[in-house]
Amino acid sequence: MVRSANPRLRFAPSPNGELHLGHALSALINHQQAQQLNGTLLLRIEDIDIGRTREHFIDQIYEDLSWLGLDWPQPVLRQSARLGAYRDAARRLDEMGLLYPCFATRKDIQLAAQAKAAAANQPIARDPDGAFLYPLLHKDLPPGEIERRKSAGEPFALRLDMERAIAAARQASPSWPPSFVERDEDGQINSVAVDPSRWGDAVIVRKDVPTSYHLAVVVDDEFQNITHVTRGADLAAATGIHRLLQILLGFTPPLYHHHRLVLDQDGNKLSKSGGAQSLTALRQAGHNADDISRLIGMT
Repeated sequence: MVRSANPRLRFAPSPNGELHLGHALSALINHQQAQQLNGTLLLRIEDIDIGRTREHFIDQIYEDLSWLGLDWPQPVLRQSARLGAYRDAARRLDEMGLLYPCFATRKDIQLAAQAKAAAANQPIARDPDGAFLYPLLHKDLPPGEIERRKSAGEPFALRLDMERAIAAARQASPSWPPSFVERDEDGQINSVAVDPSRWGDAVIVRKDVPTSYHLAVVVDDEFQNITHVTRGADLAAATGIHRLLQILLGFTPPLYHHHRLVLDQDGNKLSKSGGAQSLTALRQAGHNADDISRLIGMT
């Protein structure tokens, strides 16, 4: 069931770089949908990536969105101020016996995943984001080994025991597999089945921050009573693990819409890391908000 409250949407950029045309599309689609629903569009700053977050990028987000003609209610939620809420949610999952510590580095995981694939003469297993699927290196560490490593100050993440999580969710959910409600590009409403196991034993609490994107976004959507999540098609696969967490935590799912992406001349998604031209640069070059709408195909 989708929430019955007044429509509430959110645009949630990460301040680890400048906004580009892809962000403009998502922000404007959210704004358009909020107007159609006579709802409220919130701005959320997803700044849990402390190592890459920069305050001047947050200022630019405000400037770019205002330039596009958008406004939003105050105060703006910043995830960096919500770490306690994420700890509480992770504690609930841990008390259910669904989390375990993992001390492995990225290099450890890569080498183990490659070795596992070579031994089975199969391609390297990857999650929907393209990362190495966790090869269960530390899933069954003896309690004494865990305590020894923790006492030595070795950094660790907390991973979701996917097998146990699915078993717990099956008990809590009236039907399986889980699904979400999606509004497609034509406005049709469909039920879409998901397979959380594709993510393997995903990280729920990172080594450097007491959460992960997956946990934080689910907790914040519930906290802000978000009724409609409108985001890029590249995040559609993430809805599988988000639905699993929503079931485990007893949260009400929103209605989803995964919109088209803005692609570069090679057919790739625009990205900050790929050097996509920023909205700030376009504004400084003399473009206006109407130009942006045309560039992203909204007018």
